[in-house]
Parts: sequence; C-alpha cells; structure tokens
Amino acid sequence: MKRASPPVVRWLLAGLLLASTCAFLAALWVVWLPDVSPLKNRPPATTAYIELRKRQAAAKGRKLDLRWTWVPAGAISENLRKAVVTAEDDEFWRHDGVDWAAIRAAYERNRKAGRFAAGGSTITMQLARNLYLSPSKNPLRKAKEILIARRLERELGKRRVLELYLNVVEWGKGVFGCEAAARAYFAKSCADLSHEEAVAMAVVLPNPRRWNPAKRGPYVERNSRRIMGRMEAADRERAAAAESAASAHAEAEADADAEIDAGADDDSIVEADVYSASTTVNSSTGSALGENGRNPPILE
Repeated sequence: MKRASPPVVRWLLAGLLLASTCAFLAALWVVWLPDVSPLKNRPPATTAYIELRKRQAAAKGRKLDLRWTWVPAGAISENLRKAVVTAEDDEFWRHDGVDWAAIRAAYERNRKAGRFAAGGSTITMQLARNLYLSPSKNPLRKAKEILIARRLERELGKRRVLELYLNVVEWGKGVFGCEAAARAYFAKSCADLSHEEAVAMAVVLPNPRRWNPAKRGPYVERNSRRIMGRMEAADRERAAAAESAASAHAEAEADADAEIDAGADDDSIVEADVYSASTTVNSSTGSALGENGRNPPILE
C-alpha cells in the first residue's frame, strides 16, 4: 500500500511549483518587449505615465487635467536640449541606451544607503519607463527598462529618442512634455526658452511633481548653478577641441603643400639632369642639333 506524502512535503512541492510558475511568468514578462517601430514616424497616442495619472485621479473621484502638446524637434529650444542632456545623462551621445558605469555606481550607492536612492537610468531608459512601464523600483521593472532602452536606441536613433523624451516626460502635475511645461511655467513656447529657464526646467526632472522651475527656491537655484557650470565647462572643452582640430588640419595642409613643392623641385632637378646628360652625350659624339632640332646623321 502506497503511503501518503506528509503534509510538509506536499506544501514544499506546492511552494516549489508556485515559485517556478512565478519565475517563469516574471521571465516571460521581462523578455516580452513592445514594438517601438511606429514611433519612428509618429508620436505616441498616450504613455504609461499618463494612464497611471489618469487612474490615480479617477481613484480620487477626479479627472486628470492633462496638459500635453507635441512639438517637432525643430521647435524645441537648443538651450533645453543641452540642459536636459547635461542634467539627466551627460553620456547620452556616447552610450548605447544603457550607461553600465552609472548603474554600477547607483548599485554601490544604494547598497551603502541601505535603500533605493539612485537608479542610474539614462534618458533612453527613462523614455522606456515613461512610455511603457511605471515608477516602480523593483528589479524586474529595471531589467525590462534596460531591454526596451536598447531596442529604442537600435530602432529609433539618438535624435528621435531625445525628441520623444522631451515630448513625453512628466514635468509637473498633469503637465507632460516640454511645450506644455514651458507654457505652464513661463507662458511661452518651448522654442523661446532662455538659457536660465531651460536649465531650471531641466533640474526639476528628478521630481517634477515636487519642484517648480518658475519658483526659484533653494533646490532650483543650487542645481541650476551646478548645471550651468557643467554646461559652460563642456562648451569650453568643445571649443578647445575644435581649435585643436583646426590647428592640426592646418598643419597637415601645410605639410602636404610642402611635400608637393618639394616634389616639384625634385622633378625640375631631374629634368635639368636629364637635359645636361643628353647634351654631354651629344657633345662627346661630336654631334650638334641641326636647325630642324634633330641630330644630323653620322657619316661612317
């Protein structure tokens, strides 16, 4: 007669089955990635963050007062593009969507703090989170954020990623995208933002529902000075690099011209030597050029 399994064993088996199922579903959720190709040519109809804020407002019996206006890249202030990249992801133009060094640094910071204090997300990873995910800080969400970010970079490219990010990122309560933010805080189009206004908008992005770029409190003032200092340093580095490149180019052109001139001089010397040798040969044979420019025949 077969003995029944003890209750503890049955519970262990059931727990293992449940854990395996959860692990499988979690892995399936992580590896499933959205199709981002439609974003190449058209803006998103909505975002995960917008839908989240709508649900949160509905739970309180209200309707979200959504302010969101899409603008093309050409209508976005260059001041804002530079300020946001400097403040949020100064390696943006060099990484492939994920800044692994920043993630490692964030991990060490979180480990020492004993809590989730930093995420190390790039602009592309933030775009992935805003479009498809949530503000949740669990590791599975982070893993999926990384995978989507890599796909966004491959499919869309840097310039489109930045255009999308600036148009969909949350910039306050019910405020999404740079155009709505510029009009909400400074009563002007995003294209007309000054350097100082653009920097103020950039520094509130870590917590836009808490800080207001138009109200220059201690946080905005302190971080605006920091970001402007970094931008000015970057401008000086670019100017120095451009000057160095121009100088190197001018030196290379001068060297090339000198080589050409030296080559021309060598050709003249060779021609003179050939002419001299020819004259010497003719003289040694007792011949001279006739009036028609040819040597007269030698009579034997």
